[in-house]
Amino acid sequence: MKKHISAALAVLLALALFAGCAVHNNPGSSPISGGESADGDKISIVATIFPPYDFAREVAGDNAELKMLLPPASESHSFEPTPQDIITVQNADVFIFVGGESDDWVNNVLDSMDTSKMKIVTLMDCVEVVEEEIVEGMQDEEEGTEAEDGEEETEYDEHVWTSPRNAKLIVQKLSDTFCAVDASNADTYKTNTAAYLAKLDELDGKFKAAVDGGVRKTLVFGDRFPFRYFADAYGLDYFAAFPGCSTETEASASTVAFLIDKVKAENIPVVFHIELSNAKIADTIAEAAGAKALELHAAHNISKADFESGVTYLDIMTRNADALREALD
Repeated sequence: MKKHISAALAVLLALALFAGCAVHNNPGSSPISGGESADGDKISIVATIFPPYDFAREVAGDNAELKMLLPPASESHSFEPTPQDIITVQNADVFIFVGGESDDWVNNVLDSMDTSKMKIVTLMDCVEVVEEEIVEGMQDEEEGTEAEDGEEETEYDEHVWTSPRNAKLIVQKLSDTFCAVDASNADTYKTNTAAYLAKLDELDGKFKAAVDGGVRKTLVFGDRFPFRYFADAYGLDYFAAFPGCSTETEASASTVAFLIDKVKAENIPVVFHIELSNAKIADTIAEAAGAKALELHAAHNISKADFESGVTYLDIMTRNADALREALD
């Protein structure tokens, strides 16, 4: 799902960069640069979405000023930054983004600013990525995306954090980056990282136990499916209404009928939907097939209430382990 920079975004980018230069050229200002924040103590870390924001929070602790660009409860695949967002990125010591098709705007922003003093971490460069997959019964909104040379362009699944094993690789990369930017607090970053990696190992064990103890290996989603890396990690099969980055919200009658038949045929007890979804498709399938509709949270974004209460990736995924156990029993 390729996104191109809009004319409006181009104007915002120009205005923001002008404003950012004005801030840096003001003798009375305190720009964030060189591994220090405006107060001279903390490094500035900016993440586009929730998972790297939360990973950075666990690793950096109180040693960073941390910002998440995507507002809680908003749609990540259609996000466009405000001028203030662009200034925030420009002033970051460390900037973290996913790196997939939905982040085309990031490349335009970074190409337009001096990033020589900024460390950039791309989540998709931390792991082995896989292609977006169209499985049986799934509604494909695009019959291939054509590249400029006429060849079909490969789209890679962006939701790399849904596997705790991938999360460990991302966390280690973030830790190494923070240590390089802020060597004076490296011991703290390393200690926090070791503790968090142990928690991710424990989470991995919970998912493995749920799968090993289940009587089936198939998941059904009446929604987008952003769990490809998760399914691959634990040897799960899946059927879903749409691929992970689809913008579709209404499934065709044939897709719904296929999923209903699949749930009935395999006596699947749970039909999943993802977070911040209206769950309408999942509810329809579950009702028709005599199953239960449950949420499996991809942690792509969280509600405003969850964000304000400090809900974490580990909180979300621990709830997912309970839901997974119910779906596989």
